[in-house]
Amino acid sequence: MSPAPVSRWTAARLAEKAAEIVSDQELPPIVQAGHPVLRTQAIPFDGQLDDALLTALIEVMRRTMHAAPGVGLAAPQIGLPLRLAVVEDMWAPDEDVVRMRNRTPLPFFAVLNPAYAPLGNERAAFYEGCLSVRGYTAVVRRPARIEARWTTPGGATRRAEFAGWQARILQHETDHLAGTLYLDKAEVRSLCTNEEYSARWAHPTPEAAARELGF
Repeated sequence: MSPAPVSRWTAARLAEKAAEIVSDQELPPIVQAGHPVLRTQAIPFDGQLDDALLTALIEVMRRTMHAAPGVGLAAPQIGLPLRLAVVEDMWAPDEDVVRMRNRTPLPFFAVLNPAYAPLGNERAAFYEGCLSVRGYTAVVRRPARIEARWTTPGGATRRAEFAGWQARILQHETDHLAGTLYLDKAEVRSLCTNEEYSARWAHPTPEAAARELGF
């Protein structure tokens, strides 16, 4: 897969768009697949937004993520090609889901300029959705453990290991910043509508779907 083109937005345009987003009394719409902002490499953060604007933008992204609802949101998903994402997973899934998917609580935090690398060769395959691909889900095989690196909104450099569903969330949101959608990495034959998923394949693992759909 060829790298996505790099966004050509200027620092001034980024700041103008961010100010527009935070000043609107309505939450920003989540752009959908087909919008070009989702298919460009977002611009690294290097101070284009001042501290107050960055803080306000992160809060808007948090509220937008909650309202969707979702467990992560990247800035390009609200039309801003900046290497910024927010994550939070405090849902209470049932015990089978917790065990099979290694899904543990992930408190809210924001990441600037994130990157990740696999730790080991283990891969995990599960159904995955996206707020920017409304109505569909597909199985994605991803590294089960990663090391992530990012900058905090306060300017500190962070490095941490993540496993299970937390690792999946970090990978999914970081991929957005490279112009990559989960569909680019999905088992295509697993693709189904949310209605079909709920009716047939809403199990802790995708093994039944793999047998029936042939992936």
